[in-house]
Amino acid sequence: MTLPPTRRVIGPVARAGERPAGAARPRVSFEFFPPKTEKMEESLWEAITRLAPLDPAFVSVTYGAGGSTRERTHRTVKRILDETSLKPAAHLTCVGASRAEVDEVIHDYWNIGVRHIVSLRGDPPPGEGGIGGVYVPREDGYKNATELTAALRGVAPFEVLVGVYPEKHPESPSLDHDIDVLKAKVDAGATLGISQFFFDIDAFLRFVDKARAAGVTIPIVPGVMPVTNFNGLKKMSAACQTSVPSWLANLFDGLDEDPETRRLIACSVAAEMCAKLQEQGFNDFHFYTLNRADLVYAICRVLGVRETAPAREAAA
Repeated sequence: MTLPPTRRVIGPVARAGERPAGAARPRVSFEFFPPKTEKMEESLWEAITRLAPLDPAFVSVTYGAGGSTRERTHRTVKRILDETSLKPAAHLTCVGASRAEVDEVIHDYWNIGVRHIVSLRGDPPPGEGGIGGVYVPREDGYKNATELTAALRGVAPFEVLVGVYPEKHPESPSLDHDIDVLKAKVDAGATLGISQFFFDIDAFLRFVDKARAAGVTIPIVPGVMPVTNFNGLKKMSAACQTSVPSWLANLFDGLDEDPETRRLIACSVAAEMCAKLQEQGFNDFHFYTLNRADLVYAICRVLGVRETAPAREAAA
């Protein structure tokens, strides 16, 4: 009996792990949020210590609705600068602040050594509806992220990162309008686009294709959110109108009391998304860490991102 020739069938995750010698190492970046308590601060620095040896392109630090975490964001960014070799990208919004107040923050960041800023309009403060509330710009403030981006570049040659919504900004009338806004941000000096988290890869690819067809040439980096708390994800997705596919809901169905299985599924889903995006030519990934390192570290490992310095040395 003659056996058929052996066929080698592998999926996208395995192919990602077989990066050819000499192939470009994926570039990763990580988002953190400023801690509210001492215990949360410990968790944040445990995450930073674990992920720093992966040599990210930058790490971003978020800014609360209405600038509510301004001082905590500044402190976290300053500590990253002082105690690590990482490049912090401070989130900056213009909601609820005058131009003079925002300009002061911009100058402060440049003076302490920050060279990357994530330029965002921001959500209204809790007293004005918070996330999803109606935005009303101040008469003496910057009206949107485009104006803020121009202000940043007017102060100093920052690397200005801006947000993009592959499935349309909740307040936008159309995807074409979103791309017009992105083009205006680029004209104002934006150097990199970071997407809102998504699970519909085709929607992200269509957005990038439309942006390129419209003349947007800056890199657009996919934002990846490893999901362990599906109920929490539904709330976040509702606020930013990110679609949650039924296949994802089915994977987490019945696992409310099984956190370990949820973590395994979360890692698998995010790693496969990244591997599929690599097959489409993307080699930069921005991870929304939620101040936890374990899942993101594992996903980076799958993508072929290894430590460039021993973890103990980085922690020291």
